[in-house]
Amino acid sequence: GFLPLQGHVVRNWKVRWFVLLQDKLLYYKIEGGKKEPSPKGRILLDGCTITCPCLEYENRPLLIKLKTKTNTDYFLDCCSREERDSWALDITGAIHAGHPVQVQELHRMKNSFKLLENISLHDIVERMYDSSTGIKLTRNLDQGNRYKETFTGSALVDWLISNSFAVSRFEAVTLASMLMDENFLRPVGVRSTEATRSSDPSEKFLDDSTALYMFAESSKKNTSSKEEVHFNISELSGTIVKQGFLVKQGHKRKNWKVRKFVLRADPAFLHYYDPTKEENKPVGGFSLRGCLVSALEDNGVPAGVKGNVQGNLFKIITKNDIHYYIQASSKAERVQWIEAIKPLT
Repeated sequence: GFLPLQGHVVRNWKVRWFVLLQDKLLYYKIEGGKKEPSPKGRILLDGCTITCPCLEYENRPLLIKLKTKTNTDYFLDCCSREERDSWALDITGAIHAGHPVQVQELHRMKNSFKLLENISLHDIVERMYDSSTGIKLTRNLDQGNRYKETFTGSALVDWLISNSFAVSRFEAVTLASMLMDENFLRPVGVRSTEATRSSDPSEKFLDDSTALYMFAESSKKNTSSKEEVHFNISELSGTIVKQGFLVKQGHKRKNWKVRKFVLRADPAFLHYYDPTKEENKPVGGFSLRGCLVSALEDNGVPAGVKGNVQGNLFKIITKNDIHYYIQASSKAERVQWIEAIKPLT
């Protein structure tokens, strides 16, 4: 699949097509909408160590870090927590494929729960407040209300694991629930507040990128009505239905670029981002109301499509008759995107 990779000489980000084999991770360059036949590079997994979550870059919270036995660092960026965890699990399995004892230990750690000794909840909260290494506080929007100095549930889980307070997401969720029970944290917004009413203790804290939390001592939320929120913020406030990397044809130059697509409902919009840029702002997007979406046949290049494309194409026509040509990485992924978009049109 597609993942942005940081360069070694020039520290910029390039999107590459990655293929995981038993002992190596190959990556390919995409030219004209098609994968080049020879790999651009390879990461040897023998003796490799993986860090996930990796929080070394504030603007890229979904990183995987690979360090080879020759001490070369590779940073791979993902478009969602689910995608990151899936890649990390598969890469970890490949790294330890020849060591069944280590694989068993990984599964044991993943399914066990034991809080670290000699660590109090007060110590954890103090570390969370640290201006340089603590949890990053951001402004967030929920149901038309703006909240200052908040963090998401998945961001806290990542932080607890990366700071060695927990060894699995299950353990981090349990620890976060304890912080909430002891009134160190409080939920804000609809999703996290509703979860606290659950009778199951393991479901009171949400390991989710849309569930918001803040320090209990923080100032009260600053709210504004939906009508006062800027239009761009309004269209970005919908619930994320699906996200992933797709290849899109440009409107002017007709070249093909990998973009991170985010599909939202209520309101129904499809936005796309440049994954090589640091700022998390869409470079384009459109309302899905009145759109038509359909698959394009893979035998030959359809009219309106330029370049020697890979296939798995689909087309979206907006109500203003603007045509978007998009490539998925497989037929199955194309079907998934079409089925996700259709109910929102």
